[in-house]
Amino acid sequence: MIEKMKFLSITGPKADIDRVTEKYLSKYEIHLENALAELTQMQNLTPYFEINPYKDSLNVISEYYDRLDNTKEDSSVNLSVEDSLAFIRDFDCKLRALEETRNALTEKKAALQEKLNLILPFRELNYDIPTILNFRFLKYRFGRIEKSYYSKFENYIYQNMDTLFFRCHIDEEYVWGIYFAPRQQAHKIDAVFSSMHFERFRIPSDMKGTPDESCKILTGEIQNLKNQIEENKRQQEELLSSNKAKIVAAKNKIETLSMGFDVRKVAACTKGEKDVFYILCGWMPESDAERFRRDIDGDDSLFCILEDQDHRPYQQPPTKLKNPKIFKPFEMYIRMYGLPAYNEMDPTWFVAITYSFIFGAMFGDVGQGLVLFIGGMLLYKFKKMDLAGIIGTAGIFSVFFGFMFGSIFGFEDVLPALWLRPVEHMSTVPFVGKLNTVFIISIAFGMCIILICMVFHIINGRKSHSVEDIFFDTNALAGLVFYGAVAAVVVLYMTGHALPGTAVLVIMFVIPLLVIFLKEPLTRLVERKSEIMPKQKGMFFVQGFFELFEVLLSYFSNTLSFVRIGAFAVSHAAMMEVVLMLAGAESGNPNIVVVILGNLFVTAMEGLVVGIQVLRLEYYEIFSRFYKGTGREFQPFLYRKTKK
Repeated sequence: MIEKMKFLSITGPKADIDRVTEKYLSKYEIHLENALAELTQMQNLTPYFEINPYKDSLNVISEYYDRLDNTKEDSSVNLSVEDSLAFIRDFDCKLRALEETRNALTEKKAALQEKLNLILPFRELNYDIPTILNFRFLKYRFGRIEKSYYSKFENYIYQNMDTLFFRCHIDEEYVWGIYFAPRQQAHKIDAVFSSMHFERFRIPSDMKGTPDESCKILTGEIQNLKNQIEENKRQQEELLSSNKAKIVAAKNKIETLSMGFDVRKVAACTKGEKDVFYILCGWMPESDAERFRRDIDGDDSLFCILEDQDHRPYQQPPTKLKNPKIFKPFEMYIRMYGLPAYNEMDPTWFVAITYSFIFGAMFGDVGQGLVLFIGGMLLYKFKKMDLAGIIGTAGIFSVFFGFMFGSIFGFEDVLPALWLRPVEHMSTVPFVGKLNTVFIISIAFGMCIILICMVFHIINGRKSHSVEDIFFDTNALAGLVFYGAVAAVVVLYMTGHALPGTAVLVIMFVIPLLVIFLKEPLTRLVERKSEIMPKQKGMFFVQGFFELFEVLLSYFSNTLSFVRIGAFAVSHAAMMEVVLMLAGAESGNPNIVVVILGNLFVTAMEGLVVGIQVLRLEYYEIFSRFYKGTGREFQPFLYRKTKK
């Protein structure tokens, strides 16, 4: 169901808004609206401009709060506003200092790692690096060359040049090394090596000892920096852990103050230099509104006006769903489609019943239904997953239809069928012949559902005071009479009462269709509008004809769509027959492993497919008949539960 709403207009001195927010509004659910947009008929109103002084502090403490684990257990410490702000400043200063130190260590480690990566391929060079760097008559070049070019260089060029190439590390692609050349010929030799795609690396001048010794020194320094970084991390974690309770308390305090301060964003102020008042507007559940009015009784600094939605017909209140706990998980499907408008019926209970019932009929198996029920309810209890709650509820109906069909884990010779077996049971239909019974029942069930949806459409039409939706629409009274007559004719013909069926067909077939065809002129006539028929009458009749054809086609397709209920009931039994055949059940000694794996596969795959198909029926065949889902969600601006 949808909770009834009251519209509140709250007024008081501008300087008193924080007290009202903290003392009253924080205890009640109120959906605040922009006061300037709501009070367009009032003049001399201005926005309530003021910068939130708590925003920066809240951003800082929220960053640290997000790094904590199990914050619920540390909600007992209470801090004042001043203490909270002082703690945030001091704590941020300490942690920022540690983070700056850590960043400096990380940068230094990255620089040393870069040096190590540079010198590492030259470890085979057993010569002092500073000595090489200080050669006076020889030029040196550290680098690497591709293997293919190195072989060409070695075979065709190396012997004819005044150079020495000392080969170091070799990997799959490159040969790493250093070459020496006389200073006078260095330019020429550099050009030759460049033509061989020699890639040069510049060795830092602060290297010590041989490359191998430098690598050991750098590795030690890097490890020392890693230890310092880990120690810095430990200090940060210890600082966060030891101050966890204060972080939670400060965050809660500043967050409350910041949210309360943000009430100003939707408030309006009266103009004037003295005696300036604020105005807040919003929607509150009827029960909360009455308690709020009693709570503020006697507060001379606060004035409040409560109005019903009837007094504000130009505004649509937000929607707040309130359903029994058993129907709560199914609100997820309603939100996915769209919340009901305030003057629209809440279909949650109907979806819960029809979804679970249809799912059970399409997936009837005692054993697999129990698996869905137990697994779904456990996940719903511990993980609070709405989808798990839906699966658990649908599993109950799967168990019920499993007994009706006499099926448990695919075995149909263990339990007697209390009703029928979907694959075997056949019925004779006039003009058609023999047909599977579950197909016939599915069509009959679908027709009943469509008729019920039309009744819901009429109820919604009454709530919205729409003449067309009550009397003349496809799903209104005219559609209900027409489709009801068609259903009655089908039943009469199938039960052998052809003459009464023909009479109903002749009388009730034409009149409702004419009403649906002329729904727009009839609506204008009832509403006493001056222009009843449209100006372009030819276009009206052509458009009306094709719309009427589409209506008849939609009646037929929507009804036929419910055949999938019987089809999946039959396919489920057929799939389990295949599983049992693979397990060798015909021999009387089935393979238990195959039976278990087959049941798990069918439960997972068919459960998913059936769940999607039932949701499709809900959205396309059921909701399309009566439900629009154009509501907006009720969102409390500031609400803090208090102990009563």
